[in-house]
Amino acid sequence: MNRCDWCGDNELYVKYHDEEWGVPVHDDRKHFEFLVLESAQAGLNWLTILKKRENYRKAYDDFDYMKVAQYDENKIEELMQDKGIVRNRLKINASINNAKCFIDVQKEFGSFDNYIWGFTGNHPLVNHWKDISQVPASSSLSDQVSLDLKKRGFKFLGTIIVYSHLQATGVINDHITTCFRHDGVLLTNVQNNLS
Repeated sequence: MNRCDWCGDNELYVKYHDEEWGVPVHDDRKHFEFLVLESAQAGLNWLTILKKRENYRKAYDDFDYMKVAQYDENKIEELMQDKGIVRNRLKINASINNAKCFIDVQKEFGSFDNYIWGFTGNHPLVNHWKDISQVPASSSLSDQVSLDLKKRGFKFLGTIIVYSHLQATGVINDHITTCFRHDGVLLTNVQNNLS
């Protein structure tokens, strides 16, 4: 079974690749989860974050953005002492700020999902890379989304992090063409649209 090279043979990475990466997300809580995790990843590798994912779920009230938006200084200090997450004050502060901005986007667009998928006309962008070396770290789309998010007050969501978010949530399908998930993700999307 052919997979994208980046997941190697690490069990956690393989499971994430096979079951989540690139599958279109339309649930706002899941979008928020990825925004928190992707921004926490800045300067680190994704496997490090995946290993801490369950700890993040506990620390961040299962990524309930309404609760996260209310976090105060006491909660920030609690998170700074939590060895199960990335203890970076700027990233923690950004996650709380971003929860507030996330809610503002929901008010304007009805959901964050409507907002993020609106950039592609509600259709995934399907790339046809033959080799992982062809997959970019960012694109004109991630530049556009990142700039718009910044204008809306979001932090720690530069173009590379945004591109990772778009890949993770299926807005962009960057599975290489020889990977069994390239077409599998497309099929999943069709099935979801029919249900």
